[in-house]
Amino acid sequence: MLFSPLPLRGLSLRNRAVLSPMCQYQAVDGRMQDWHFGHHARFAAGGLGAAFVEATGVTREGRITYGCTGIWDDGQIPGLKRVADLYRTYGTVPGIQLAHAGRRASALRPWDGATPIKDKDGAEPAWQTIGPSALPEREGYPVPRALAVAEIEELVEAFARAARRGLAAGFDIVEIHGAHGYLIHSFFSPHSNRRSDAFGGSREKRMRFPLLVAEAVRGVWPADKPVFYRASVVDKVEGGLMVEDSVALAQELKRRGIDVADLVALGRQMMAEPHWLYRAALELGVENPYRILPRNYAFYLERRAAVLEQ
Repeated sequence: MLFSPLPLRGLSLRNRAVLSPMCQYQAVDGRMQDWHFGHHARFAAGGLGAAFVEATGVTREGRITYGCTGIWDDGQIPGLKRVADLYRTYGTVPGIQLAHAGRRASALRPWDGATPIKDKDGAEPAWQTIGPSALPEREGYPVPRALAVAEIEELVEAFARAARRGLAAGFDIVEIHGAHGYLIHSFFSPHSNRRSDAFGGSREKRMRFPLLVAEAVRGVWPADKPVFYRASVVDKVEGGLMVEDSVALAQELKRRGIDVADLVALGRQMMAEPHWLYRAALELGVENPYRILPRNYAFYLERRAAVLEQ
């Protein structure tokens, strides 16, 4: 099953192995650097069916850290296109994940602690975070500003604009980041959404913002290209999301043309082993496992195998 093609609208992934978005925290003003190209070049020759660029902020304030990539400005398109083109050259379908960190934004990079930035006057000052309600993520963390309805509507448009830029950058799949406690997830979860207006309260109202984003992105994304939605199925906290909530959301997303609810992709192991798929092919006894690699790789590995068999 891993090596069978996966048809998605007008696309066909050559197999079911997909690279998960992995934040690198190396961007400058949201722009990709040579590091990102080198990072993705490690995987481009590995035979993956599809690969996603890391969580990419739809607004400047939507980044997790100052090192996160962005797609709120046309000047960020060339760096993204360089990576998308790289994957396409080697037969991997390129995808981009669109995100807004919400109340988890304005954070230090992981190696600096991944905690909220406290300095408001430094070289990288803290900024005001936002969320569905004025509830901090945890005790001692900054209190986000609860969004007004007009601001929610503007953020929906920000996701649509970001999707258009993603298309201009050459991506064939776009994924909406609705997981990990970021903005969209925090609207859906009763643990973080305590609103009493049209965007909070019942499950149907809490899913309104995620569904508006889904409609906006699907509305600008070509009909022959798929849209994914990354979900955290359960919150694992009292009063949080349950499986039944996420099933209901998935059903509504499907009605709005979302093609895949993503819970499974390859991340950390690919960092350690960029050619993991080749090893999987060998261990699973796939016929002619070399076919998943570029011709030059395949040539040398086939020659090596022939020598060892002599």
